[in-house]
Amino acid sequence: MKQWLKNNRGFLVFLICFGFFRTAIADWNPIPSGSMRPTILEGDVVFVNRLAYDLKIPLTDLSVAELGNPQRGEIVTFKSPKDGTRLIKRLVAIPGDIIEMRDEILFINGSAAEYTNVTIVSEPVGYGFNLQAARATERVAGSSRAVQFLPRVGSKKSFGPMTVPMEQYFMLGDNRDNSEDSRFIGFVQRASLIGRAERVLVSADIKGNWLPRIERTVAPLQ
Repeated sequence: MKQWLKNNRGFLVFLICFGFFRTAIADWNPIPSGSMRPTILEGDVVFVNRLAYDLKIPLTDLSVAELGNPQRGEIVTFKSPKDGTRLIKRLVAIPGDIIEMRDEILFINGSAAEYTNVTIVSEPVGYGFNLQAARATERVAGSSRAVQFLPRVGSKKSFGPMTVPMEQYFMLGDNRDNSEDSRFIGFVQRASLIGRAERVLVSADIKGNWLPRIERTVAPLQ
């Protein structure tokens, strides 16, 4: 065993450094679901900046220094307060914000979001079926993003108003009618934030022909 360790110490040091890098500095996150469509697609692999908000001890949620404050409109990876699953969503409300939704229209601090550039697209929903979906640019509280709405029964189209507690955040998927987000799992504590998703590294059409999407390679997220 000692001889094996001696012969492979360079590789072991590399693994330790690589693990430290992924758990403390930067990471990548494969996307298996469509909850962030049209911004992030199934088959995207996104780069996650783990130093965007906190410096944490590797392999723990213990923060040793705050490096930045999460902002409205950022795409964030975090651990679900429901079951610890790693999720990626849009941060739409920060501590102290009053958030509400009325028939899919988002309100932040009493101001209604504006929806422009509305288009109708055919959206794949699995098993070879498509639904007509409405896409729009949503602008509210100083941030904007592309969002999508599906004619799906069971989605939570209205809630609130509610005030976001201190040190907690409210997350929504850009694909509003196909996302398990803060409407269902509740507010997300700062300690549960993993990092900020900043760009797509690589992408493949895993719902179709598995060919790479060259146009999405190293594409910034908005």
